[in-house]
Amino acid sequence: MKITFYWTDGRTEPWLDGFRAALPGTEFTPWVPGAPAADYAVVWSPPQAFFDEQTQLKAVFNMGAGVDALMKLNIPALTQVVRLDDAGMSVQMAEYVCHAVIRHFRELDAYEADTRAGKWSYRKPRVRTDFPVGVMGLGVLGTRVVQALKRFDFPVNAWSRSPKALDGVRGFAGTEQLDDFLAASKVLVCLMPLTPETQDILNHRNLSLLQPGGYVINVARGGHLVDDDLIALLDSGHLAGATLDVFRQEPLPSAHPFWQHPNITVTPHTSARTLREESIAQIASKITAMAQGLPVAGVVGRARGY
Repeated sequence: MKITFYWTDGRTEPWLDGFRAALPGTEFTPWVPGAPAADYAVVWSPPQAFFDEQTQLKAVFNMGAGVDALMKLNIPALTQVVRLDDAGMSVQMAEYVCHAVIRHFRELDAYEADTRAGKWSYRKPRVRTDFPVGVMGLGVLGTRVVQALKRFDFPVNAWSRSPKALDGVRGFAGTEQLDDFLAASKVLVCLMPLTPETQDILNHRNLSLLQPGGYVINVARGGHLVDDDLIALLDSGHLAGATLDVFRQEPLPSAHPFWQHPNITVTPHTSARTLREESIAQIASKITAMAQGLPVAGVVGRARGY
């Protein structure tokens, strides 16, 4: 069995060593133009030239949960696309989102500003029932976030493309229930896959439906958010703030207004990082199962884009 590997971020040796140890007896080599045809591929952000040459791949395994970048490429029709299910990312995402929600709810940014100024301040405690949190997207990451938020006793709403039932969560589904979901939420967490249908979904019209003083947390993709619309709603006072981890252009350009806006917290796409050991173990297990003709989780539906 021949496996080719393409990785754009950092050193490849630890990944190659890990895969070779996890899949002994396989020929596991990094891809370069003109490389021999392989049976399977493990990739992160490959160029179109990769698929133009590797036309006989049975499957390509993406080293992440989001496959929107792959879906923009021309991948041979018979090549299955498989994404990571979790590999240690869901607990990271739950940590990040809960931190952002609690930091806003407890007004910790304001307290921090006061203490830096040497001011001993007091704010009236907020009531959790006044802060329903709406989570858009109920995949592996979204479901884990919902479960974590419930532990802090926030009212939780959830919206997904098709109906999904979670205990203690108010569920909404489909475009016909999107407006009701937004109107029922004060804090909005975006965890959807980026598809043509969800591109620009965090726009002025939709964000205006959030309850007054709403807060936006985007940890999915920068293409979901219309930047100028968010700034306009923050400046008007309808939205109180935002925590943003993903952007249309990354790294975020130094001149972008998000950096300096007083009500926006920026982090460098770090909400849920790919963990090497966990990812290698999961992908190796899927390759082994697929080679044996067994079903694997995470196969991407080309039509829906995730």
